[in-house]
Amino acid sequence: MKGKDKINFRLYLITDRTLVTRHPSLVTAVELALKGGVKAVQLREKDITTRELLDLAYRMRVLTNKYKAKLFINDRFDIALAVGADGVHLTQNSIPVHAVRKAVHASRIMRHASRFLIGVSTHSLNEAKAAEKGGADFITLGPVYRTPSKMKYGAPLGLDAFHKVSGRIKVPVFALGGVKGDKIRDVRDAGAYGVAMISGIFGADDIQGKAKALIDILRNKH
Repeated sequence: MKGKDKINFRLYLITDRTLVTRHPSLVTAVELALKGGVKAVQLREKDITTRELLDLAYRMRVLTNKYKAKLFINDRFDIALAVGADGVHLTQNSIPVHAVRKAVHASRIMRHASRFLIGVSTHSLNEAKAAEKGGADFITLGPVYRTPSKMKYGAPLGLDAFHKVSGRIKVPVFALGGVKGDKIRDVRDAGAYGVAMISGIFGADDIQGKAKALIDILRNKH
């Protein structure tokens, strides 16, 4: 599979500090997830200022380095470069994938341009194919199941549609949207390389334990 050697994680944690109600801060919650074995974090806090996001990104970079995990910045390629993140995650409204890839290779400040990863959020076959063609290393595809946070993207894809799309995409596909622990095996059977989660982890009383349990399922230990 194209990109499989680059994507060494199966659980993709996406941040949302508004869900962190049982812990002192987002940083504390993310560290618990990292202690539980999470190896990839996407910093996705769209409603804070650029300076606030930059400060948070630096803190996340220190934290992910400590646990040897990858850090992705949602949408903001400039901040990803500034903090030395492992990659950027683009939306359908972001700068196009091919433009980011071109900028990465043209940048003289990046010593390891070939290691910079680009993820893309997709919701259909056309979007998934466009992301792959543009040079994405992996994509998220969803929502697979109905979830309040993804209602703006319309009706959920469902497993059959997810399977049809993932079967035509060569880069790793992460299932997103309402994928709880008891649904992981189903999405894996439908072609998911891994799962992307937000509330499934941040909404847990025991974030560290929840992350470990989910990773165990993804590794087929249970």
